[in-house]
Amino acid sequence: MKPLPPAAVLIGAALSLAAVTGCSAEPSVAPPYAAGKTAGTAPGGCPTDASLPLPKDFPANLPVPDGAVVTSVQHRTGDRLVVTTVVRGRFDAALAFLQKKLPKAGFALREGEVEEDDAESNFSSATVEGRWTLRKMPDCEGGIYLTYLTSAVS
Repeated sequence: MKPLPPAAVLIGAALSLAAVTGCSAEPSVAPPYAAGKTAGTAPGGCPTDASLPLPKDFPANLPVPDGAVVTSVQHRTGDRLVVTTVVRGRFDAALAFLQKKLPKAGFALREGEVEEDDAESNFSSATVEGRWTLRKMPDCEGGIYLTYLTSAVS
């Protein structure tokens, strides 16, 4: 068997890597979710536009870090709301904010998990239940996705 030319090996390796790592740093939304508002972002996900406003149905007492840029607002089935933000700074500082500020605002944290580049936790209060996720952005220096999913307690 004749060996492949070096260029063919490199192209094959690149295509294989692309297939294996095909997930995007940008949060994806598939149907049947309702269309939402989205702010402009650079290819790596860094915000390029001003923050979208928090929607009126976002829980008023749910803490959001200062300087967070709201990049996406989606209203989903079952009266669920998804708000995606980008926070700039250190991952551990954003995590500490969530772990300290939510309980002080009356939200109980449960079923959480922390890894090197991401963290998540469920939260609830007397009127709201939800989940936050925190994830480092690989192509946005000092950028961290912070996403809130909320719904009213029935």
